[in-house]
Order: sequence, then C-alpha cells, then structure tokens
Amino acid sequence: MKSCKISWGITAILAVLVVAMAYLFIIRGSTLEANDGRTAILLSVGERDHVLGEMRGLLEAVQGITEGIIAEDYTSIAEEATAVGMILTRTEDPAMLAKLPIEFKTNGFAAHSAFDELAQNATEFEDADMVLQELSVILSACTSCHAGYRIGLEEN
Repeated sequence: MKSCKISWGITAILAVLVVAMAYLFIIRGSTLEANDGRTAILLSVGERDHVLGEMRGLLEAVQGITEGIIAEDYTSIAEEATAVGMILTRTEDPAMLAKLPIEFKTNGFAAHSAFDELAQNATEFEDADMVLQELSVILSACTSCHAGYRIGLEEN
C-alpha cells in the first residue's frame, strides 16, 4: 500500500513537471516584457538573424506581389506568395520554435498559410482586387504582430 502511494506521488510530480514544461516551451516561449510595452522574444544571435531574415523575405514577397498586381502578372504573384508560404515552415528548428510564444507561432503559421491561399486564388481567379484584399489581411497580421512583439537576444 505504501509503495502504491509513493508511485502515485511520483506520477503526480511528473505530471506537474510535464505540464509546466509544456507551458514554458509550447505556450509561453522564451519571453520577457520589453521596456516599450511589447513582449521581447529572446533568441540566440543565429536564431534572431534567421527570424529577421524570414521577415525581410516576407516583405520582399509583398513588394513582388504588389509589382505583380500592377503588371497584372498573376503567375508572378503566385510564385512570390508560394515562396513564403507554408514551405518555409517545414525546415524550422524545433528548439527555436519552442522559444516562440504560442500567439507568435499561430500568427506566423496563419500568415504563411494565407500566402499559399493568395497564390492559389491569384492563379485561379486572376482578380487584382481579391489579391489586394488578401494581401491587406496578411499585412494586418504582420503589423499586429510587430506591435506586440520584438526580437531580443538571450543573455549568455
């Protein structure tokens, strides 16, 4: 009977640890409150460079999509959007992803998915207004994310 109580006690402690670790690595990430009121996501130098490089790539794609709209080149629009779609998420480092808070990850994956949808709709409908509307929704997600988060460096 005593060994059963000990086993249940150890199981309860392990369960609490698993929940705490899941919260830290899946939900909260590696963050702290920044002095500008945003949440700072703490990454290594390489991880920070990777995330900022990806963000620059998204902005470059928006520029390419905008040029495609002006030229009414829906193939170009689709290529630009596909290049920054969900394909970019397939090679992300799980250790880095664990440092990102859940809202940041959710918003990022939604943006990548929205680029894929934009690419599909651009070639299917060839409608500049539709592309602009979808691009506006994507940019709204980008600006809300930038308003709430910043990328900081971990202290070594």
